[in-house]
Amino acid sequence: MNTPTPAIVPQYAVRRLPLCALLALSALYVLSGFLGRAPWKAADITAFGYMLELTHSGLSPWLWPSLTPSLGGLLPEIDSTLSYAVGAWSIELFTNQLHLMAADTAARIPFIFFLALTLLSTWHCVYYLALSPQAKPVQFAFGGQANSKDYALALADACVLALVATLGLAQLGHESTPTVAQLAMVSLVMLGFSMMASHPVKAQVVLGAGLFGLSLMGAPSLSVILGIGGATICALDKDSESSKQHSFMMLVLCLGVAVLSHLLHLWQWRFAPLARTWLELPSLGRLWIWFCWPVWPLTLWTLWRWRNQWAGAHWSRHLIIPLFHALVISIAAVLTFSQERTLLLALPAMAALAAFSLPTLTRGVKALIDWFTLLLFSGCAFVIWVIWIAYQTGWPQQPAKNVARLIPGFVSHFYVWPFILALIATFTWGFIVHWRVGRNPTALWKTLILPAGGAALCWFLVMSLWLPPVDYGRSYAALTSKVQESVGAPPCVYVWKLTRPQITALEYHANFQLIDFQKSDQLLSSVLDQVRGDSAKNSPTGQSQIANDPLSSTAPECNWLLVNGDQRNEIQKIISKHQAGNWSLLKVLRKPSDPDEDLVIFRHIE
Repeated sequence: MNTPTPAIVPQYAVRRLPLCALLALSALYVLSGFLGRAPWKAADITAFGYMLELTHSGLSPWLWPSLTPSLGGLLPEIDSTLSYAVGAWSIELFTNQLHLMAADTAARIPFIFFLALTLLSTWHCVYYLALSPQAKPVQFAFGGQANSKDYALALADACVLALVATLGLAQLGHESTPTVAQLAMVSLVMLGFSMMASHPVKAQVVLGAGLFGLSLMGAPSLSVILGIGGATICALDKDSESSKQHSFMMLVLCLGVAVLSHLLHLWQWRFAPLARTWLELPSLGRLWIWFCWPVWPLTLWTLWRWRNQWAGAHWSRHLIIPLFHALVISIAAVLTFSQERTLLLALPAMAALAAFSLPTLTRGVKALIDWFTLLLFSGCAFVIWVIWIAYQTGWPQQPAKNVARLIPGFVSHFYVWPFILALIATFTWGFIVHWRVGRNPTALWKTLILPAGGAALCWFLVMSLWLPPVDYGRSYAALTSKVQESVGAPPCVYVWKLTRPQITALEYHANFQLIDFQKSDQLLSSVLDQVRGDSAKNSPTGQSQIANDPLSSTAPECNWLLVNGDQRNEIQKIISKHQAGNWSLLKVLRKPSDPDEDLVIFRHIE
């Protein structure tokens, strides 16, 4: 027997959010941060580097998904061959074939669609979940209750607003990394399970695309766990015979994912040590609080008010399906190294749960959310404008000094169109606030319109007004420009233990041909042993090996050597052991806004 639902919703409260407004807000949020910038440190430019390596492989584009690219001999940390191939295909089409845009912009186009697919899939997911028998609102004695379809549409609109308002989605969701592709696939998996009761055939197709896509995007273990768990939930669903009948096919899909992952050698366990996990639990808690804001308090409210629908023996899939996804991914975030990026995958499920809190919120809670978000995002927008004025004009002086201190060397310029668009966005926010406060609308989604609009506004202002200084500080364009000023355009450059982002930046921005200094001579490994004292203790012929090293007697092929700042002392010892006095330290360059990243330049003197 179904338990009473806590959703008491009249028909006048389920009117739709205007479609044009929802699409405009989604488009503004999705496009902001993807266009008009250079690749950012560190995962963004690293993924872009692997995409470039595929385009330079010389092989057919159809073979790229089967290749594992490398940067200076370094393999990807996430074996997401398909996401790298998708980005490489976009570069090949829009840059190499059509010559329409730069390679870094072309690489981000598929990830724009991945983020849009996340919003679209989450919308449909909540729509189908809201049609579940135990999710429907209370039937009034004399009529006037909300129509089931209108109720589902209103909650679906609210879910998109909740997802847009989530702080953790802003930066990580706008990068061209495998995590964004995984985010889209996770939302597809949740959609497949959500629509299984009403459209089983379409659900199988969507579920298969999500499970296989998630596996090929670098998360096969998560794909299998979500698949088996979702199939079990559908098999035990007492409200849907259709879900029970198709649960076996879901398990077949999971088996197919496991077999494919085994054949393609995709299984990679990346568990962090338990001691490290235990020590970082407090920091993970703080991360969870701000990263999932504001959906996590609404999620907890949903679990409390709807406890009879999920804590009992006769539970409802509209809560169990997103709750299972959120729990599994949250546990995975605790056990892995990349906590932020793993937790990102839980946001669609948490937004779905947050949407079901809206029919049960009291008037006081709604007012608290409205005034808190109004003050928060209005204040943030004001600060963004003040700092922009400061670094443009030098007044107020203190913010201008702070900008100069954080990103030394940045020279500001006035750009007309970003300024005009930022003004339009700010006035639109003022109109939304006036409409929300003045008219006191009754729609379900009214509680989330200010959080979503404020988050989209602040993100857009940062990506328009602040984009030049942010791009200067987070990209490697300024650093590589300084390197080019120092070394010119040499035919080749030696490098020593550079990071993946540094390698990509030098190859893309400076168009350098990089040669690994460690591999330039076969006897260099023995020199490294002697630097650490191993050769002198264990090998009596160590000195003769160094003396006969060709690097000490012949000029190198390249006249420049770029070294990671962390390895500066080691490379100086190696050069000293080679007795190559004609290698001299030219200068040390620092990445703007990053005091921990230096690039050391050595020059060969004839």
